[in-house]
Amino acid sequence: MSRIKTRFDALAAEGRAALVTFITAGDPDHATSAAVLAALPGAGADIIELGMPFTDPMADGPAIQAASRRALHAGASVTKTLELVRDFRKGDDTTPIVLMGYYNPIYHRGVDVFLKEATEAGVDGLIVVDLPPEEDDELCLPARAAGLDFIRLATPTTDEARLPAVLANTSGFVYYVAIAGVTGTRTAAVADTAHAVRRLKAASDLPIAIGFGVRTPAQAADFAAVGDAVVVGSAIVDIISEGTPDVAGRVGAFVEALAGGVRGASRENAA
Repeated sequence: MSRIKTRFDALAAEGRAALVTFITAGDPDHATSAAVLAALPGAGADIIELGMPFTDPMADGPAIQAASRRALHAGASVTKTLELVRDFRKGDDTTPIVLMGYYNPIYHRGVDVFLKEATEAGVDGLIVVDLPPEEDDELCLPARAAGLDFIRLATPTTDEARLPAVLANTSGFVYYVAIAGVTGTRTAAVADTAHAVRRLKAASDLPIAIGFGVRTPAQAADFAAVGDAVVVGSAIVDIISEGTPDVAGRVGAFVEALAGGVRGASRENAA
């Protein structure tokens, strides 16, 4: 059983949603990124998304685009991203890690090589936002065969005709993009998101994670009441961008507040 399924099963038994936190690997530098990554589980992160820095992160808003630039300027690479995961696994063998990014760096490295290195490092899943279901032979199916979950995004514009293709080879969880647009720009209405989650639940048995635009503990609580997980990224990346001496401590304090919101959410409205 994968770490992702194990974690969601455990949280379902507790009757609460998961907090999924996003940071960009190597932002603002390798050592600081490693410290932030190590601090996340203790602060309350249930699952970690680790962004693979890329020169053209088209699905991401200004905050995460800037994080990729900072990381790349500091020497971030696929090799160093996997090194972060390997080092993290020395102290934590239970928190799921999902790599989120774009296909170009994986293609350049070679799919078979990348998947072997990722599984050996301790990666649990992939979110690759620029590979549609029609290209599942490229990466999705080989990743599944290698034991990695392949997490697909559904959006407000994913209609009934498209949804079966989106869900067909998805595993781990479904990432519901609650807004039409890029990360970190605005927040969706909870009622609209609840309706969308119910629609996804009718089509899939997988947990539904809600992301894009969740920035505060109160918003995290609202969405935790209707979904199986809440994803927070840009608000964390904004703290990292401030470059204070104790970045890991400040991120940890914010994640603790987010976790408090998620864990205190009423699940009466959950789909």
